Amino acid sequence: MYHPTKTEHILHTMDKKLKFAAITRDFNGRVSLKEDKTKDYVKFGEYNSFPDELIRLYNNSSIHNTCVNAIVDGIVGEGLTANPEWVLDVANTTGESWNDLLKKVAVDFKLYGGFSLEVIWNKARTKIAEVYHIDFSWLRAREKNYRGQCPGYYISDEWSTKYRYSGYDVEKLPFLPVYNPSKAMEEPKQIYVYNPYRPGQGYYPLPDYVGALRDIEIDIEASNFHVNNLKNGLAPSLAITTFTNADEDEREAIERMLRLQYQGTDNAGSMIYMDVDSPENAPQVTPIPQNGADGYYTTINDMVIQRILTGHRITSPMILGIKTEGQLGGREEVIDAYLLLVNTVIRPFQQDILQVFEDLLEMKYPELDITLGIQQLKLFSDGEEEIDVVTSIDAEVGEDTSLEADIEKADETAGGVANTNQPITELPLA
Repeated sequence: MYHPTKTEHILHTMDKKLKFAAITRDFNGRVSLKEDKTKDYVKFGEYNSFPDELIRLYNNSSIHNTCVNAIVDGIVGEGLTANPEWVLDVANTTGESWNDLLKKVAVDFKLYGGFSLEVIWNKARTKIAEVYHIDFSWLRAREKNYRGQCPGYYISDEWSTKYRYSGYDVEKLPFLPVYNPSKAMEEPKQIYVYNPYRPGQGYYPLPDYVGALRDIEIDIEASNFHVNNLKNGLAPSLAITTFTNADEDEREAIERMLRLQYQGTDNAGSMIYMDVDSPENAPQVTPIPQNGADGYYTTINDMVIQRILTGHRITSPMILGIKTEGQLGGREEVIDAYLLLVNTVIRPFQQDILQVFEDLLEMKYPELDITLGIQQLKLFSDGEEEIDVVTSIDAEVGEDTSLEADIEKADETAGGVANTNQPITELPLA
């Protein structure tokens, strides 16, 4: 017959008195990359809310927000430049220019990994009349046909709320077929969705920083921890024991009094005054010793910052104005790090956008031979850097040099010569 050991007996006794359970937080369920097919469309994320979670991370992590904004600023640069220049003036009847579209597209491309544009054809269906930006988070794809082609996208800003679960009739939502010039006659409104190939993704793109999503979440939760730690004041540092044998209402009153008088950063450093009827009834205030958590969180913070920067492929935090211990931060070092970022991260983004814009502009102005580019930002404003224009990968050799020469000429004559761009009233009619 088996006789339990003393340790096993204690554990068995404790198991009857106390029950322990691990409390976990399902990060994968909160930020899920799952593409879930429903009857009419394909959900993006387990709760159809992955784009909204990307927005939440962007709005709540300071370092991630800075990385996204810095790269978006680099993508936009000094703006589009074209030959002829006037083709950039008007993109649609609301007055938006192609530079306005560029700013919106750059944000979506970096934040979501893709972007979308509504294309409206002219009455004759021979050329594009207007182009509008559509927030990429509003799109949900209709299931692919037997050829593996997505026929189009439903558009709504309520996917994570009203359409979070199945059972809603999405057929009442606006639907745009995918961009296809050969079907312009029967589809006067189409949607151009830039969705680069990624293994495992059938319908939606993923941002280039997807590998750092957990680190971004850690950054947010660490900030929340410190905020709550400061707001709750007494909670982590003191244990107060009273000997009044108070009932539930009296205990709540004592707790409210303590919170009102001593909780939070506004009451930091204040004195504690107590008046009791006898020394035996005096509350016992016991400091809780610190466990070195400050050093732990400093280490976590440094690690998280580096991993987020790595997720965005930013090699030097000095580009973002973050000083790193042990680095001198010289001008040449900053320039080298920025040029690496431009050539490996920003330029590919720009070339992809330019390719799409060129395709659409050629359909809008088929009679013109348009050269399109983006003028890069200057890291310093002392005039030492040469003008650099990025063109699409399909641009002919020398077209970037031609645009750079046009910009230099315009800079030389700025302020003294009237604008010779073709006026809006003389634009070719759609």
